[in-house]
Amino acid sequence: MVAGKQTTFLCFALFLATTIYYMRMAKAGKTPYIRRIPGLDAIEEAIGRATELGRPVVYVPGRTEISTAGAAQNIAGLEILGHVAKMTARYDTELRAGIAAANVYPIAEAIVNQSYLEEGKVDRVKPEMVQFLSNEQFAFAAALLSMMNREKVASVILVGEFQAESMMLAEAAAQVGAVTIAGTSRTAQIPFFVAACDYTLIGEEIFAGGAYLAKDAIKIGNLAAQDWGKLAAMIMIILGSLMATFGNTAMIDWLKK
Repeated sequence: MVAGKQTTFLCFALFLATTIYYMRMAKAGKTPYIRRIPGLDAIEEAIGRATELGRPVVYVPGRTEISTAGAAQNIAGLEILGHVAKMTARYDTELRAGIAAANVYPIAEAIVNQSYLEEGKVDRVKPEMVQFLSNEQFAFAAALLSMMNREKVASVILVGEFQAESMMLAEAAAQVGAVTIAGTSRTAQIPFFVAACDYTLIGEEIFAGGAYLAKDAIKIGNLAAQDWGKLAAMIMIILGSLMATFGNTAMIDWLKK
């Protein structure tokens, strides 16, 4: 085995075994426990409110392109979009998905079409449901602000990577009286969402969204395996730091193998 790769291989093998174990447990009906996430539970409430008022739901799956460093956040946002689209189809609620990246637009459009097809409402799909607004940051924000004010939207859901426009969008949603749910793992923007939104998904909660909302046992099993992997990494970091503090380099030497 290549020197310097033994520990990496061992950790990978252990993580893979844990993932397979939890996936098999989930298939057998023993779904791992996952705590409640209020921001995700509130999505149904937000869509229900829009249905009662007869006003649209605005959904934004992040602002950056799918090929950037924020791609994971955008994919998480797109996965939750699928769930939102199913609910708007089920309740005949108007949906407006605002897109800021050209390579995200066809994906979002396909997700919405598929969601409506699965609900047997493909005839309800409209071109304005998924709109490419602009790939320029503040032009995109201005277009969304205009949409919120023009259509007096009832609910606004923002999940993905956001930057300086986050506070503008959250504040505009509050001004029109919309229920606002926002989520991002970009730490600099989380405080703005917490301050201005009704519900906030913090950090990795957005990545759990797809599994949580779909109640998919396999995805939840995969999520449990990831949590165990993170716990193991945290223990190794803390233990290694303490050992190194007292001059013991055994953990460092082992990681170098």
